[in-house]
Amino acid sequence: MADLDLITVEVAYALPDRQTILEVLVEPGTTAFQAVERSGIVREYPELDIESAKMGIFGQALGTKGLKPPREHELQAGDRVEIYRPLQADPKEVRRRRAEKAKQADS
Repeated sequence: MADLDLITVEVAYALPDRQTILEVLVEPGTTAFQAVERSGIVREYPELDIESAKMGIFGQALGTKGLKPPREHELQAGDRVEIYRPLQADPKEVRRRRAEKAKQADS
């Protein structure tokens, strides 16, 4: 296949102290999951489980809001597949605790 038939996409993953963005040449029709596999990002982050990792395109989580899941979402040239880390704390619970603490401080 000639290079002219390929599109360029990016695969991104970040930890609190380190981020990696890899440029990947893929065939049109490649899914987000396939691009992550082909990027080889697990060589840099062996603890990363791409089978269960949440993924998105430019901040839009795949598999939600009408977007297909990573194994079905076909990429367009210039897309950036973001691999999301699991949450350390539930944001709703954190907000609830903060509101409770503020309420007690006002009393």
